[in-house]
Order: sequence, then C-alpha cells, then structure tokens
Amino acid sequence: MKRAILFVALVALVVAAIVYLQEPQKEFERVAPAVQKKNGIPAPELAGIEGYINTEGIKIGDLVGKKVILIDFWTYSCINCQRTLPYLTMWHEKYKDKGLEIIGVHSPEFEFEKKYENVKRAVEKWNIKYPVVLDNEHQTWNAFMNRYWPHKYLIDSDGYIVWDHIGEGGYDEAEKKIQELLKEHMNKLGMKDEIPTGVSEIKAPEVEFRKINTPEIYLGYGFTRGNFGNKEGLPAKQEVAYSIPAQLYQNQVYLEGKWFVDSDHARLVGDKGRVVLKYDAKNVNIVAAGAPGSEIVVFVDEKETGKHMVKDEDLYSLVDAEYGKHALSFEIYGSGFKLYTFTFG
Repeated sequence: MKRAILFVALVALVVAAIVYLQEPQKEFERVAPAVQKKNGIPAPELAGIEGYINTEGIKIGDLVGKKVILIDFWTYSCINCQRTLPYLTMWHEKYKDKGLEIIGVHSPEFEFEKKYENVKRAVEKWNIKYPVVLDNEHQTWNAFMNRYWPHKYLIDSDGYIVWDHIGEGGYDEAEKKIQELLKEHMNKLGMKDEIPTGVSEIKAPEVEFRKINTPEIYLGYGFTRGNFGNKEGLPAKQEVAYSIPAQLYQNQVYLEGKWFVDSDHARLVGDKGRVVLKYDAKNVNIVAAGAPGSEIVVFVDEKETGKHMVKDEDLYSLVDAEYGKHALSFEIYGSGFKLYTFTFG
C-alpha cells in the first residue's frame, strides 16, 4: 500500500512539473510581488555586450534617476523589426532632449548578424542615431527573459520596467506611455519643461496580418520548421541535386539545382538554380546573400517582375502584389547564393 501511495504521489509530482514547464510564461510573471512597483519590476542590466554603435559604452544602471529608457530587442534582417524602426528613430529625435534614452539591443537570429560591420551598415541604412549594443550571445536577451523580435520595454526613471510590447503595432500606446513617464520624471526633478502631447503620424506600410496565410519559411537543417517540398529534405552538411516535382503544394518551398545544406541556410553550389513557392500573402521577402555578381530574376504568376543583384547578407524584398494566392519563382545566376528564410507581408 505504501508503495502504491508513493507511486501515485510520484506520478502527480511529474504531471505537475510537466504542466508547470509547458505553461505559457509571460515575461517576469513569476517575480516576487515584494520587488514590484506599480506593475513593474527592476530592469536587469545589459550583459555580455560585444560591441557598441553610436556610443562608447552604456549601462542601464548609469541612467537610472537621469533618463526614461526604451529597450528595443531587434535583429537587422527581421522584416517586423525593420517596420518598427521609423517609429523608434522618430521618438529619438522628438524626445531625446526631454529625457528619453533609446537603446537598441541587437540580438542576432543568424550567424552573419553577429558581424559588427553588418550591424553598423544596417544602423546607417535606417538612420539610427541612438545607441545600439551587440548582444551576440543573447545574454541580455536572457536577462530580460525575452523570446521575441521585436520586443520593446519601457523603463521608468527609477529603473523599473513598467510597459512592454511584443511585435509590431502599439505605437500610439507606446508614445503616450513615453510622454507619461517623461512628465513623471520631470515632476520628480522639479522641472517645468513641456512634454509634447498627442501622437505622431508616420507613413509606414500597413500590414493586414489576417490576410497572410503563409508562415515564415526557414532553410537550413538546424532552422527549418517544415514547409520544404523536395523529397530529399534538408540533410545536414550534404550537397543535394534538387529538381522541381510535377506536383507543387501550397506553402512549400522547392529548390532546383545543386545546393549545399548548412545549419541556417541552403547554398547554391552550381552556377544556376531555381526556387519555387506557392504562397498566400501580398509581399514576399527573403533573407539571402550572394557572391559578387549574383543575380536573381523574379517571376510572379508566370510573369517576370524584376531582377535583383544579391550581395550583402540582408533582407531583400522580391514581391509587392495584391493579397491573395500567387505562384513565385526566381532563377539564380551565380554560384554561392545563400537562402536563409522567406517572410511575408
């Protein structure tokens, strides 16, 4: 009987542990109430930073009591991150002299996004003037218990995280919260400086997410989430001669030509290749890289729509059509072309 009771108790304990581990964990939800302040918790410090852009060094602790801080977790080839950058650069210009400090924490998804020169090029491309730090090993990402790109955190002048937002959108709410925190900070300092009211309008692309019915698609044996149609699959560290089958399925990528399958991408080995995808969305982007002279010719619904030179490791916009189901194909000329992922808008 004792053994039976012990066994039942052990099973209950295992089940409880599984439920606990599988339960969706909202950022910081298990922080003890004793350290909380007005629905916020103390912000962790930046950790493991391997490079700085637009600053020689920066710490959250040095800004507490002096600034309101906005932390933006991003990675430069992420289309969702790119679409938020115009708002961040606008807020920087509008509120930098009112007490706001924005810190872009660049936590890479792909290996090439760890390169300082690549991130610096992206910072210049997007006209980012606020400090950007390179969190290459995700130590700051982990300190914030973050799991998303982009993810914004607002830290009040006392050093407490009091607001956060995952993904795109929420811009009006964010700006109103920035204004509220800046006013609170100035009141503490006894300052009478005026904080702008109202929200800013930016001409940014509008994305109707409910009309996007094709998921992000990753190449590479270590990154793939499926949605790869060739029967050979993506075998690790192997060179594969792919061909396009007669039957094509929706939301499946197909390759043609000789490709080498790496962890986070597939690399064209021969001088010519082809990629085919039937998708349901408006815009199509790829994260890709190419050797000097690599060119792709794009066809949508069997009509040629453009040519693109692919060189730097970056995101390239291939299609801007109408929402709906379409057939995309592109021909690749030039050995060394790397294909990482497809994203849609």
